[in-house]
This record gives sequence, C-alpha cells and structure tokens, in this order.
Amino acid sequence: MRVLFVTGGGQATVFALAPLATAVRAAGHQVFMAANHEVMPAITASALPAVPVTESPLRHFISHDRQGRPVDLPLGRPVAEQAEFTGRWFGRMAAESLPLLRDFTARWRPDLVVGGTSTYAAALLARHLGVPYVRLAWDAIDARRVHPGASRELAPELALLGLDELPAPDLFIDVCPPGLRSREADPAEPMRFVLGNLHRVLEPWMYTRGEHRRICVTAGSQVTRAGGHGLFAFLTRTVRELAPLDAEVLVAAPQALIDDVRSECRDVGRLRVGWMPLDVVAPTCDLLVHHGGGVTSLTGMCAGVPQVVVPGADMLADAARLLAAYGAAVTLPTGDGRPGAVGEAARQVLSDGGHAARAGELRAEIEAMPTPHDLVAVLEKLARI
Repeated sequence: MRVLFVTGGGQATVFALAPLATAVRAAGHQVFMAANHEVMPAITASALPAVPVTESPLRHFISHDRQGRPVDLPLGRPVAEQAEFTGRWFGRMAAESLPLLRDFTARWRPDLVVGGTSTYAAALLARHLGVPYVRLAWDAIDARRVHPGASRELAPELALLGLDELPAPDLFIDVCPPGLRSREADPAEPMRFVLGNLHRVLEPWMYTRGEHRRICVTAGSQVTRAGGHGLFAFLTRTVRELAPLDAEVLVAAPQALIDDVRSECRDVGRLRVGWMPLDVVAPTCDLLVHHGGGVTSLTGMCAGVPQVVVPGADMLADAARLLAAYGAAVTLPTGDGRPGAVGEAARQVLSDGGHAARAGELRAEIEAMPTPHDLVAVLEKLARI
C-alpha cells in the first residue's frame, strides 16, 4: 500500500500525523509525508520521507491574500470571523500546494491520502486522483466552523472538480478523548494521541523531579515578542505570578526568546527557559499552564497533568471549557490579563487534588483508545489491499 500523508502549518501538525505514518511504514507499506517547506526538518526528524510542496512561509498565508495583498488579522473579532479567516488562510496554503502535489503524485501514485484537520489540499488531491481520503485530527479542537471558509477560498479549485464545497472524508480519525467529545461531533474512528516533538540529547532535569513542585508554562512554538496575540506578555506575566508558589517553573519557549524571558523574570528563582521535550517533561510536572493550543492541551492530558488554560484566541476557548467541565483544568476567559488571575488559578489547582484526580482519569481514557498500530488495518481495508 502506498500512503501519502499531507500536513502543513507549524511543526505540531507534523508530529500529530507522524505516529500513524510511522505505524503504516512499520507495517511494511510505502509512506511519504508532504508539507510546507519550513517543516521539512520536523518530518525528517520523525524518520519519514519528506516532500516539500510550497516554499512560502506559514506567515505569508496568514497575513496575505492570493494576490499578495496584506489582510487584517481578526484579533478580538467574533468567533465566526476568526473561523472564516482561519479557513481561508489554510485554503490559500492548500491552493499553492496543489500543483506540486499533483506533479508528485503523477510520478508516485498513492492508494490513500491522509490529511491533517485543516490540510485541505489532501481532500482535493484525493478527489483528483480518485482514491480514498482520510482526515486525521491533529488535536481535540472541533474545527467544523473552519471548513466553510476554506470552501469559499478554494471555490476555483473545487469548481474544476465539479464541486461547490470540500468533499467529506471517507474516514475521519479522531484523537479527542471520549469524555471530551461533543455529541454533535462527526462520526469517527478513535485513535490514541501519541505526542511527538523534536528531540536532542536529554539532560537529567528533563525527566527527573526535584524536591519542589514543578509547573510548566508554554505559549506554543510560534510565539514571538512582537506577536499581535500578546503571548509573550502572557508568558512573562504568568512566570511572575507563579513565583510566590515556591515551585520550579519550566518555560517551554523558542530559543530566540530565552534572554527576553529571563530579563523580564530576573527576580524569579528556580526558573528554566528554552527548548524542552514536552513528552518527557510533562509527566514530571504538577501543573501545565498554557494558551489553549490543541497539541499542548493533549500533551497535558496524555501526561495526566492538571491544567490552567488562558485561551489565546476565542477559537480555542470551547475546547478549553470542555476540559474544565471535565474537571481536569481551570479555564480563564480568552486573553485574561487580570493581575493575579493565573497565579490564583494555579494555586487553586495545586491545592485541590480533585483536578489532578480527574486528569488521571482522562489519561486512562486516552490509554484505552486504539493505538496508531491498531488503525493500520482500518487503512488497509479502506485502500482495499
């Protein structure tokens, strides 16, 4: 069986698909993974054959339309507008990727195309080739509000296929734990989420707890000091608010921000800042504080760690509220910048063992889900081999 995995965006979109791609490859099938050029290192680090399909950086699709004109970011706008915007920029990335994908598959024709949540090029390519299309969720966030914007952005490409909206997948694989899944969610084959990330040689502190409580703080891999979402300010404010809790604070952040974070938090003791492998570090933590990113949230769930979530955008808020309703997190309002709010939420979670207990139950749910290895037979049946 030949399977083409198509993803795109940041590194997290690669690591979300890599476990299934690796399982398919380990079963003796041929696998390639295609994506935007800037995530090629993440694919090769996952020991998968990598195919670049666009040279344009991710930020280009977010900030410019097809004609290269700047577009306004919908910061602070209603969720419907944010969803439309998100669907459209993913659609623009799909449109630019399609020519190279078609050229590649003219030389190497897959029996199956697997695409990430919003990797719309996978759906169009599969329809063009006449092969089954699988949508694999890359996190537990419900993206159904995003798809219509992509359909509108991709209207020219859809028309060439005789379609007026994106084709539904022949199979949807969902990594959302059963206890968090909406009753209105699309029917899906469940699969256990397996975290992946770039690795280096480990240091003992990464997998060993010290004598103090440990809190991990992150705003994702795309945060910059000048970013419009205010994620850098969230990072530094959170670290300062956690200082009175007498805990070791780990800040998972891009290497470029190490000096800036240390400068803003120079009076905080027991602080580590920079790259760290969250799949290794998270199980050693008592609390995970973050911006609501889907992969970050699932990382905490898999580790059985309670969370404090401050969604960086309204698009992330629904999933964060479901996690709080389950009892495994405290979720604050989107972009909550009230002085002391994060510190108080962290104090609440650490002093109340109920959140940790529920986080452990959620981890058990995830561990009971079918593994990527289990899904290989499902893909084989779909490809009719």
